[in-house]
This record gives sequence, structure tokens and C-alpha cells, in this order.
Amino acid sequence: MASKSIAIALIDDTSSDVLDELYKTTKEYTQNKKEAEKIVKDLIKVVIKLGVLYRNNQFNKDETELVEKFKKKVHQLAMTIVSFHQVDFTFDRNILSNLLNECRDLLHQIINQHLTAKSHGRINNVFNHFSNCEFLAALYNPFGSYKASLQKICNGVNKMLDDKNI
Repeated sequence: MASKSIAIALIDDTSSDVLDELYKTTKEYTQNKKEAEKIVKDLIKVVIKLGVLYRNNQFNKDETELVEKFKKKVHQLAMTIVSFHQVDFTFDRNILSNLLNECRDLLHQIINQHLTAKSHGRINNVFNHFSNCEFLAALYNPFGSYKASLQKICNGVNKMLDDKNI
């Protein structure tokens, strides 16, 4: 259980709150507790593996450039997530889905020489779920059942943006 203790040590309260809401919405949307657990578990594993590689300077020059591009894309994604929530009638599922898919593609390129096919599968599992246009439409439905969860997710993302964690 070393990996679980490492995950607990690396995930702050804000990230934990966002992950909890992502789990909750995923579980409700899929109507499948095991699938929701797997998606969030895969997300945590990928983030931790990427963080370990980055902190241990395992990336070559080209990969480091891709990491910087990925960071900028994730920042853009975070700003878009919050903006679509805060500004009425701006949500566009295709824009959000495309941003998520761009992040996925960059991530695949970054880890290609470092992680296994299983990790690539985890990335696909996470991004296929969260970039699903129907899921995004349900999540951003202003009259839907996810309104409170989306508010909590956006509050957490906003805090991470303010703290420069994204």
C-alpha cells in the first residue's frame, strides 16, 4: 500500500475535494460505482506517475517542452472550465471536449518513452470519460442534478488557479 500512502501525502485538500466531486458525478452519471472508482483511481495514478517523472528530471529536452505545452493547455482547460460555469450561455461541449483531447494527446507523447501500455490505457480511460460530450452536457446543465457538484469543482479549480497549482 505504499502507493496509496504516497497519493495521500501528495494530494492536498483542494485536490481531494475536486476528486471527490469528480467521483460523485461520475458515479451518478455512469450509474456504476466500480467504473467511477476506476476512472478516479486511474486519474490519480497518472498524475502521480507524471509528477514523479517530472520531479526526478526524467524527461529529455523535447519531452520537457511538451510538458510545458501540457501545463499551458491544462491551465487553459482549467480557465475554460471555470469560465463556462461562471458566464451564462457560454458553455460549449465541443470546445471543452477538444481541450481535454488535446491534453490527452500531449500526455501520451510525454510519457511514451517512460510508461507502459497500461498507463496509456489509464489515460484513455480518464480522458474518454471526461471528454464525453454527453457527460459534459449533463455536468453543465444549469437545471441538472450536477449543479452543486459543478460549483464545488469550479471552486476547487479556481482555488488551484489562484494558488498557481494549475
